[in-house]
Amino acid sequence: MTVPVPRIDFASSADAEAILREVTANLRAGSVIPYLGTGVTELAKPGVPMNPEALAAFLGSKVALPRRARGNAWAAAQHIESTKHRSTVTALMSEAFAVPVEPTPLHRHLATLSLPLIIDSWYDGAMRTAFADRSDWGEIQGITRAGIGEDRWYRFYDPAGKEVDRTLAQGWSTILYKPHGSIAPAKNFLITDADYVEVLTEIDIQTPIPDEVKVRRTGRNFLFLGCRFNDQLLRTYARQVSKRSAESHYAVVEPDALSKNELRFLVNQGLTPLAIPLARAIEIVLAG
Repeated sequence: MTVPVPRIDFASSADAEAILREVTANLRAGSVIPYLGTGVTELAKPGVPMNPEALAAFLGSKVALPRRARGNAWAAAQHIESTKHRSTVTALMSEAFAVPVEPTPLHRHLATLSLPLIIDSWYDGAMRTAFADRSDWGEIQGITRAGIGEDRWYRFYDPAGKEVDRTLAQGWSTILYKPHGSIAPAKNFLITDADYVEVLTEIDIQTPIPDEVKVRRTGRNFLFLGCRFNDQLLRTYARQVSKRSAESHYAVVEPDALSKNELRFLVNQGLTPLAIPLARAIEIVLAG
């Protein structure tokens, strides 16, 4: 039986912009958490892969991949790990993101705000770089558990990039949470199918989500900027990271680009879709 595609009545452009201005005011007040997808940095055309498809293409340019792994970053990385070694995966990811990504105006703007939490869902270090003039923040990164011999799901880093004890996170004015890891400061990459199998077995009970992230999301709304939900893994992370927070959340989307699965995700999660071009949405956030 064919599952019908959910119908969404998108607000008019003027109404969507009005909603975003209100959300932006709440963002400045600290009651909205920005969840940054790859589209934010992709607008600046950096010299690194800025979406899963581009990353899959990069990995495929370095290693011959079987057909089943082509076009899928997680499967490509898994094939490389299985046929070569985890160190090869790390080396290729390091090469892919070797060019430092300059923070966009949005990154720099968010770094000036007193935000309790920022979610950044890609591997580049632009958001960390944007915090260069601040010392009252810290970063939590998801890590692979492959070969570490520890029962840990994430690591904590201070502004200088030094790994620190988790107890310090409670005192950070702003936490940058990178659930998939990052090139900076320590080349943590959650990337292979096996990495995610470990996480997905427990993410529904929230074990892989840091406690301080759980505390800071409580009662707050999320604003998804530059995010696509066209991959089950991306949908799972968006759902689980924003779990047990406020009831209403917002996503800047381009209706014509949405897949059936994305439409279903928006409806099932109760996300308010704001049909605003991403560049225009960023203008509104910067002006707010």
